[in-house]
Amino acid sequence: MGEFIGLIAVAGAFCIPLLAIWTRHQKDLRVHGGSAEGDAAQLAEQVELLQERVQVLERIVTDKGYDVASQIEALRDTRRIDELLEDSSKREANQ
Repeated sequence: MGEFIGLIAVAGAFCIPLLAIWTRHQKDLRVHGGSAEGDAAQLAEQVELLQERVQVLERIVTDKGYDVASQIEALRDTRRIDELLEDSSKREANQ
C-alpha cells in the first residue's frame, strides 16, 4: 500500500504541472483564436474602405477637366493661390 501512495505522489507531482500548462495553453488559444477572427473582420473592413478611396482618387485623376499639377503647386505655395484668386477676380471684373 505504501508503494502505491508513493507512486500516486510521484505521478501527481508530474501530472499537476502538466495539466496547468495544458490548461493555460488552451486558454491562450481561445483568447488569440477569437481575436484573429475579429482582426480578420477589421482588416477586411479597412481593405474595403481603402478600395473605395482609391476609386475616388482614380476618378479625380482621370477627370479631363481636373488640373492636378497646378493645384498641387498652389498648395505648395500659398502666394500662388492668392495670385490665382486675384487673376480670377480680374477676369470676372473685365467680363
